[in-house]
Amino acid sequence: MEITKDYQSFYETVVKEHLEVFKKQDIKELQRFMELIKGADRIFLMGVGREGISTRGFAMRLMHLGKETHWIWDDTTPGMHEGDLFIATNGSGQIGHITYVVEQAKKAGTKVAVVTGSPKQTCAQMADFTLFVPAAVFNGTDDRAVPSIQPMGNLFEQHLYMLFDIIIMMLEKELQVSHEDMEGRHRNIE
Repeated sequence: MEITKDYQSFYETVVKEHLEVFKKQDIKELQRFMELIKGADRIFLMGVGREGISTRGFAMRLMHLGKETHWIWDDTTPGMHEGDLFIATNGSGQIGHITYVVEQAKKAGTKVAVVTGSPKQTCAQMADFTLFVPAAVFNGTDDRAVPSIQPMGNLFEQHLYMLFDIIIMMLEKELQVSHEDMEGRHRNIE
């Protein structure tokens, strides 16, 4: 079976989808999101499934930047307080246990930012700040989002990883953190 045509068609389409999402991203929202990160004493993060994997990678890089970060549900995660930032990735905005943690974070006085493809859902409405990523999500895509030929929430999940990495590079520049500074915070026991 010859797959060359399918391979080329799929990668060209997927790259085009991501370019459309990048172009539709609200830059002012992105700047406000970065300001929240810069101003936070500590940052707590949560996501599930494939979007959770992207978010966990973001948590790691925030730590490499020098921010104190914690992943929700880790046994060593401390309590949240005023001055902290909770970043919840909730693509559809309808993941119940994330909504529960958002409620608890709000009760603790923590600032809440929700990263989503469905900003009209309950979880995002409860947040202090919402970063709308205009990419198709699984179970609840906003009509402003870029549609995808990919299954389920692939576009949103993939795009998060790249967007979060770009945010890290912009923060690295703004905070005047070098690659060497970041490498110095990398785990050194592997």
